[in-house]
Amino acid sequence: MNYIDGVRERLNVELPGLDPALLDLYTLLVFTEGPRVGMENVHDAWSVWRSRTEPHHVSVVPFDDLTPEVQELDRKYTDAIRRVARELL
Repeated sequence: MNYIDGVRERLNVELPGLDPALLDLYTLLVFTEGPRVGMENVHDAWSVWRSRTEPHHVSVVPFDDLTPEVQELDRKYTDAIRRVARELL
């Protein structure tokens, strides 16, 4: 197992069932943003993934264009990425 696999595996524990491509994007956020990751970063990563899987999804818009309720959906992913970054990096 390499260092990428370790972070990916830890995120998979925090966020089970994610599509592997989305898990990879969130793994990248651990390394690039670490504990500073914001919900906007998470939404952008999700949007990159979703634009491949369902390009016309209503939420594939800039974070600031989402309703506060929809923005809040990114919180659990943001929190998990922060926890993993603090723990492993």
